[in-house]
Amino acid sequence: MQKRSGKGRKPFGKKRSGERRGKELPQFVGKVQMTREGFIFVIVEGQEDDIFVKASKTRHALQGDLVRVAVTRQKGGDNRRREGEVVEILERSARPFVGFYHTVGAQAWVLMQSKTMPYDIQVDAEAAAAMGAQAGMKVAAVVDRWERREPGPWGHVVDVLGQPGENDTEMHAILAEFNLPYRFSPEVENAADQISDAITAEDLKGRKDFRDTFTFTIDPSDAKDFDDALSFKPLANGNYEVGVHIADVSWYVRPGSLVDKEARERGTSVYLVDRTVPMLPEKLCNKLCSLRPHEEKLTFSAVFEMTPKAEIRSRWIGRTVIDSNHRLDYDQAQAIIEEKDTTSEPTLIEAITTLNKLASIMKENERKAGAIDFDRPEMKVEVDEKGKPIRVYQKISKEANWLIEEFMLLANRTVAEFVATGGQMNGVAQKNAKTFVYRIHGEPNEIKLENLYTFAKGFGHKIPTDQHGNIRATAKALNALLDSAKGKPEFAAMENLALRAMAKACYSTDNIGHYGLAFKFYTHFTSPIRRYPDLMVHRLLARYLDNGEGAKKDKFEEECRYASERELVAADAERTSIKYKLVEFMMDKIGEEYDGHVSGITEWGMYVEIEPTKIEGMVSVRDIRSDFYEFDEPRYRLVGKRRHHQFCLGDPVRIRVKSANLEQRLLDYELVEEPTDASSASEDRPAPVERKRSRRKPE
Repeated sequence: MQKRSGKGRKPFGKKRSGERRGKELPQFVGKVQMTREGFIFVIVEGQEDDIFVKASKTRHALQGDLVRVAVTRQKGGDNRRREGEVVEILERSARPFVGFYHTVGAQAWVLMQSKTMPYDIQVDAEAAAAMGAQAGMKVAAVVDRWERREPGPWGHVVDVLGQPGENDTEMHAILAEFNLPYRFSPEVENAADQISDAITAEDLKGRKDFRDTFTFTIDPSDAKDFDDALSFKPLANGNYEVGVHIADVSWYVRPGSLVDKEARERGTSVYLVDRTVPMLPEKLCNKLCSLRPHEEKLTFSAVFEMTPKAEIRSRWIGRTVIDSNHRLDYDQAQAIIEEKDTTSEPTLIEAITTLNKLASIMKENERKAGAIDFDRPEMKVEVDEKGKPIRVYQKISKEANWLIEEFMLLANRTVAEFVATGGQMNGVAQKNAKTFVYRIHGEPNEIKLENLYTFAKGFGHKIPTDQHGNIRATAKALNALLDSAKGKPEFAAMENLALRAMAKACYSTDNIGHYGLAFKFYTHFTSPIRRYPDLMVHRLLARYLDNGEGAKKDKFEEECRYASERELVAADAERTSIKYKLVEFMMDKIGEEYDGHVSGITEWGMYVEIEPTKIEGMVSVRDIRSDFYEFDEPRYRLVGKRRHHQFCLGDPVRIRVKSANLEQRLLDYELVEEPTDASSASEDRPAPVERKRSRRKPE
């Protein structure tokens, strides 16, 4: 039981080029991204391009390992085609691999069918059996070692997931793959249960009372944790008092407590297709801290006096107590906005319609200031009670969604500005501003923006330039370019390229602003039930409102880095669960034909999104019969060698579903080609070439 696919390894000899020449070669430290063929890419933080390492040069490095790699070859003299070899494995990844438990006599293995792990893991059969592992079950295993001359890695089973194909097994497998917990320990549950749900006089001390102010929540229809509410009160001067009230989780979850340590470890709630894996135990997230109607709740609030033109006359931030009057879902709120609901309480109708007008003004002001407004369709997977996908549909955001979004943005921005400006609210950061947790977003990648502009120019779009003829990389210019393409065939591809050019938002104590939102100050304050950074923000804010000293920057910068990592892990798990369900949805559609468009291009093929579900699959260049296609990287297209036909981003195509691999979560499509094209090219078409790149989609 060794390697499951690709070429076998050559045994390590006494002399290896990495040891012989490693000190003379440029070296980098990075994380391994492995392929099912056994070769790897080393991703170096802060560098745009990875380093390719052949299977024979990996030194037994595996997915997620931290390694030192020496660059041995650099094509073209730039950083885009580097090859290397692993010099040292600095740290083995703690993330488990998921596979099938298999025994032969007294020996046991976890057999891999993963696109990121091509080697089976030998494990201790007795220990695995003691955990309940039986042949054929799915299990999670961690690699402990892989000695130089051993044929494969050794490890141990950390979790028995269940029978393959069962929905719970597969969802737990995804969580295990990303080292995410799917249950709380009895100790943590018990600690949460011990927290009192009674509101005492001490709890109310120093809080502003909003219990008699009209308040409501708007959330998805299936939501159970309501961590934000809005209050509304018309004022005698014609203005409005608008309160953004957030569950005061920090009042209940004390730093260093068992519940706090667990929440910090998780970092965020995780939303898979069919379930939520919460950051906090149910007692807190669905009961104590959930702003349920007709229940007194402790909150942290940002309150504004606003004119009918959405101008802010005054702001106040502090701890409060509320008693929500209504719990609405988005459809109910939208019905009021569209005047389809005229029977609701008049106060509620006035509040919703007025706040919607204010939100619309704020949204337009943000766009004028340069906020980037991506409008890609969000696809949702509907599953039945057994977790089987039954429908893929587009989630439509309407005014009710934007209403909540705009007031959450306002609260987040206001809290960040309050701390950064020393409470002056004048938009000028203080030189000695106290340590805080900001949500930052840097400027786009210039090279990727150039790719977008080159692509757009090919369709006749005017590239934005300044008075000296230099390309303008401002958000306003980017918005204008995308606006010019709306409604045209190339729009989806242009928006996709623009998204790829964007930096990743993250948490930091160094405020550089938020490029995408065009905000000078921004943080996350509004979701402490499901995001640990919001909980940190609440604690720091309470400290500074009480004139406390600034927190230690180094400590919180480390916390920001960890929270950003947890966010990425959770997002990867969520995307993986969606991909799994999309492939499952397509399992009975093999052979069916769909219209679609090219959504990505690589040297080994092209990705196609089909209509109307936007489900993406891969068309391999080796499966295109009409010609032999080569990747023209500078122009981001595939070009036929004989007929010179091109496939570019956004091109409409018709495909047939070729195969669906549920275990590896892969969909393969094939082009529906004209018979005459295929037959006439068959004699001229060169033999397929074995390519050395994986199907990893470029970001």
